[in-house]
Amino acid sequence: MSDLNPSTEDFASLFEASMQTEVQIEGSVLRGQIVGFEKDLAVVDVGLKTEGRVPVKEFGALYRDGKLNIGDSVEVYVERIENAMGEAVLSREKARREESWLKLEVAHEKGEKVQGQIFNSVKGGFTVDLDGAIAFLPRSQVDIRPIRDVAPLMNTTQPFMILKMDKRRGNIVVSRRSVLEETRAEQRSELVQNLAEGQVIEGVVKNITDYGAFVDLGGIDGLLHVTDIAWRRINHPSEVLTIGEAVKVQIVRINQETHRISLGMKQLHSDPWEGIDAKYPLGAKFTGRVTNITDYGAFVELEDGIEGLIHVTEMSWTKKNVHPGKIVATSQEVDVMVLEVDPSKRRISLGLKQTLTNPWEDFAESYPVGKEVEGEVKNKTEFGLFIGLDGDVDGMVHLSDLDWNRPGEEAIEDYNKGDMVKAVVLDVDVEKERISLGVKQLGGDAFNEAAESGDLRKNAVVTCEVTEVKDSGIDVKIAETDIQAFIRRSDLSRDRDGQRPERFSVGDKVDARITNFDKKSRKISVSIKALEIAEEKEAVAQYGSSDSGASLGDILGAALKEQSTDE
Repeated sequence: MSDLNPSTEDFASLFEASMQTEVQIEGSVLRGQIVGFEKDLAVVDVGLKTEGRVPVKEFGALYRDGKLNIGDSVEVYVERIENAMGEAVLSREKARREESWLKLEVAHEKGEKVQGQIFNSVKGGFTVDLDGAIAFLPRSQVDIRPIRDVAPLMNTTQPFMILKMDKRRGNIVVSRRSVLEETRAEQRSELVQNLAEGQVIEGVVKNITDYGAFVDLGGIDGLLHVTDIAWRRINHPSEVLTIGEAVKVQIVRINQETHRISLGMKQLHSDPWEGIDAKYPLGAKFTGRVTNITDYGAFVELEDGIEGLIHVTEMSWTKKNVHPGKIVATSQEVDVMVLEVDPSKRRISLGLKQTLTNPWEDFAESYPVGKEVEGEVKNKTEFGLFIGLDGDVDGMVHLSDLDWNRPGEEAIEDYNKGDMVKAVVLDVDVEKERISLGVKQLGGDAFNEAAESGDLRKNAVVTCEVTEVKDSGIDVKIAETDIQAFIRRSDLSRDRDGQRPERFSVGDKVDARITNFDKKSRKISVSIKALEIAEEKEAVAQYGSSDSGASLGDILGAALKEQSTDE
């Protein structure tokens, strides 16, 4: 009897088990059967206490196409077992979403593509229907290149790659660009297999940049670098190419790993540098066009693909510190001379000044050594004067050639920039581009003339005029000459009392004896003391000696008395 009439505890346990089962069913997907339609609702039996009702619009295409009928088996999502009206709360849309999430997670883990439709535009991108699950498509992931009109892609089933999934937040991020890049990579790989280095192929210029042009080779792009467009210098690809233009190119290099292809157009023509030595021998003159000017020189095109450099030092004989742009201009036709050819480095050194008359040679021919010239003082330096001469050349007067008698440091103070100065040509070095001038050579050399005449010689007595009194002695000028000399304090007198410079005044005339005359070093030394000693010896020799009993004063007195009588 107890088996047929379960106790209260048995009913409680059964009820609890039933409630647990119902709780487990909530939030899951169950398969049910459509048992009827009520207006825009489909009545679905999923084996629970009561049926549930699902809006027919949640069945999407099945309902629109009239393929939704009583008796059809469908999957629905159980939100609640029973609502306030005692009905099961079901959702076809959530069932599809749950089913889609499971499939999408598997595809995401395997890295497989999924199908979906772009159906709406939102901030920063678009929403995509992945068979019930809604995903976000960032604008940057729509295509490989930015596209302005997305309308043709809307509501069209197409593949996507899942970038990120977060089921807890219900977020899915997809990319159409990844699919296109993968497809493109596969196509590129296939196309690259059919290409070979050295192959000549036709293409279409797709894009132009500062460094080259991209050429479409029929589904794959190759880079035509600006240096491979032509043998001649090209500053920008747009000078010779236009977008959409059909071009014939040669495949220079293929990178099998990156599928990057380097192209060339100049390789289709012979290299103009072949046999360059014979075409442009050293010393030969040619006419070219200036193509580019830099701080260090100018490039001149001799023919298509052949350029040479005129270094700034080879541009002018006289303009040494001038920018090349002030001597030549871009596109100017110029005559040049070949100075050096290096085929291995593909370099030609040219000279512009070599095609012009050398002003140094002209000057040497027109102004031989010894000829007088006149020019303007261009500059004063610590070692001399620079004077501008005919032919736009400069000559230099060294300090030592400014004055015969004064130090150069003193004589140069007589000159200022802009002064007109006469000078004599002393030397012209054409190779070193140097002209030596002399100012003092315009006048006679008093020292040399005196030496040659014999008027000035060692032991000769000369009359001097005091020009300056110093503590160490006196400066004097030898009479009837411009020769300067210095008498030291110790040579001012035989007597120590007389060796005082202050006893002399400027303009005083004094007699002295030449103690040294060196023509080579141009040095002359005079001494009053030496003259006094010499006169004493002469008097002693003429009038007697101290041995006769006469004093030295007596002898000198007699000599002076006789000299006075003779006068």
